[in-house]
Amino acid sequence: MTERLTARQTVRLVTDDFTELPHTERESAPDGPLGWRDYDASRARATARTGERESVVCGTAGIGGIRAVVAAFEFGFLGGSLGERTGDRLVSAYSHARAHRLPVVALVATGGSRMQEGMLALTQLQRVARQMVLTREAGLPQLAVVRDPTTGGGWATLGAGADVTLALPGAQVGFAGSRVRPPGADPAAYTAEAQVAAGSADAVVGPGELRGSLELWLRLLTRPSAAAAPPPHALPPAGPLSGGTPPIGGAPPRGSSAVLPASGWEAVLRARSPARPRAERYLDAYFTRRAALGGDRCGGRDDGMLCGFGEHGGRTVAYAAQTGTATRPAGYRTAARLVRLADRLGIPVLTLVDTPGAANDAEAERQGVGPAIADLFGAVAAARTPVTTLVIGEGGSGGALALAASGNTWATPDSYFSVIAPESAAAILKRPPDEAPATAGRLRIRPQDLVDLGVIRGIVPLSTG
Repeated sequence: MTERLTARQTVRLVTDDFTELPHTERESAPDGPLGWRDYDASRARATARTGERESVVCGTAGIGGIRAVVAAFEFGFLGGSLGERTGDRLVSAYSHARAHRLPVVALVATGGSRMQEGMLALTQLQRVARQMVLTREAGLPQLAVVRDPTTGGGWATLGAGADVTLALPGAQVGFAGSRVRPPGADPAAYTAEAQVAAGSADAVVGPGELRGSLELWLRLLTRPSAAAAPPPHALPPAGPLSGGTPPIGGAPPRGSSAVLPASGWEAVLRARSPARPRAERYLDAYFTRRAALGGDRCGGRDDGMLCGFGEHGGRTVAYAAQTGTATRPAGYRTAARLVRLADRLGIPVLTLVDTPGAANDAEAERQGVGPAIADLFGAVAAARTPVTTLVIGEGGSGGALALAASGNTWATPDSYFSVIAPESAAAILKRPPDEAPATAGRLRIRPQDLVDLGVIRGIVPLSTG
């Protein structure tokens, strides 16, 4: 487990400078609003022990030269719990962020709401949630670092509700604190690593890398752009692919062109070839650096869908990329999360299509693959920010189309896009399996067929770099 740092030690760890925001403490009755015996004495001891007058310290800071509002919790002050004065400080900090157009970074370490203030403490979560919504609507990014421990309402608002959630290694993270869990509950489920594995947090980041990670995320998320992202060049395969006819129609004038497939079945074989480049190669070639989102925030993640933000040509581009596997429900939900976040921040989106189709096993149905695909269709359709799509391999049915931009989709020479896989089409038409190659031709799934049909804008030429 990472050494537990105080609020101010954590601030020094991740910032270049820090200026605390002014605050006026509200007056309260002796021993607080409930008259809880010895509450004033407990607060006085907490102040003597920590040097703080409340459980959160708020201010403005530079992180890699980027200004932000930082809210750091002091767990040594009554377990970092939220009371009315904590809520006051957070409301003031978020209001300052909106007034000055600054992102928010929450450094969270809290056991939840303060018992000594009862329901008045619990309702601070509503105040915090409201501030987060207003800041989201203002188009400002919100980042959270969940420290040890982060439980209860602090996790369920500031931690899990941030746009990007990073976690310190070994931190206790979960809605249920250690003293209120069911007997025999597996403690490993309440860790930073478990939350990342479940898609509830994006990454575990060590203390030594935390400042650099926050700087990268802030830099990526604070650069809106109205211009669409250009599609990547097609990449050469690791091995030879068979030839065909020359490329046609609609391709941007960049680099030399690869030969196109002579038949629909050849297009399928080329897209399925193990030599054909996959999403990781495209992302590495396209971005100078990037940071990944790590899950759907609904309890799942799909390593077959890569999502995040990266730098291309000096500006930020969001990406959602299939890796050639059948896409799981969590993959579609993560992509929808990515598209909506990019849209809210005014960042263009690049999607890479490469899947034989959506996962169709019983577990995928239980996890809601249909609603997940529908949600992604809706996110792409509603996006105001430009979305650009490149089909880099297999484009299998609606499971691929959900990720594609209507009117701004391109394809590489070693790809295809089909209403359904040729083998499945032959089976539906009650034809023998050996009819699949002929069926592929009738479906007109080659890149050049898709240009003729008006399904895609053009064929992206091969990179010469």
